[in-house]
Amino acid sequence: MNHSQIVSFIWGVADLIRDTFKRGKYQDVILPLTVLRRLDCVLAPTKEDVLQRQAELRGRGLEDLHNQLCRSSGLAFYNTSRYDFERLLADAPNVAANLRNYIAGFSQNMREVLERFDFDNTISKLDEAGLLFQAMERFGNVDLHPDLIDNAAMGTIFEELIRRFNEALNENPGEHFTPRDVVHLMVALMLAGDEDSIAG
Repeated sequence: MNHSQIVSFIWGVADLIRDTFKRGKYQDVILPLTVLRRLDCVLAPTKEDVLQRQAELRGRGLEDLHNQLCRSSGLAFYNTSRYDFERLLADAPNVAANLRNYIAGFSQNMREVLERFDFDNTISKLDEAGLLFQAMERFGNVDLHPDLIDNAAMGTIFEELIRRFNEALNENPGEHFTPRDVVHLMVALMLAGDEDSIAG
């Protein structure tokens, strides 16, 4: 899929949630799930390395594992939950609890970025409406791995999504800075990881 097709595919979640969320709230679902899917794809190659390293270091009684786990992930962040999108979708009845476990598994710096979305309330609302698994499944079907979508292209996809949200609200682009700021924070963390790996 090209960038426009990816944006259209992701935006299609709006059709799924339109009876539960007002147009102005679509971004509460679509942006955090886009971010989570991107992070899932970025971390996939080193996921098992991070989990093994965490177990090894905890076995030695070490508590402050951040730098070591960042080294294992090759980035400035990591996830220590045993879940990823594939495992989340394999356990549909418990997707809400498992998704919360997955989010809690991110390193503190990335959790701070994700918390800006106030996604926990959205998880509850989607789950109560019976839509959480369907929304997760849709995102699980789009590959946002950096080998296919580099950071610049991912930024373009986010900008296009934000533009659509603003159009849905009949507002000018740039009136809502919170989603863009969150995206910039996330990209900064990813680029910090790139710089660390280059420096190392």
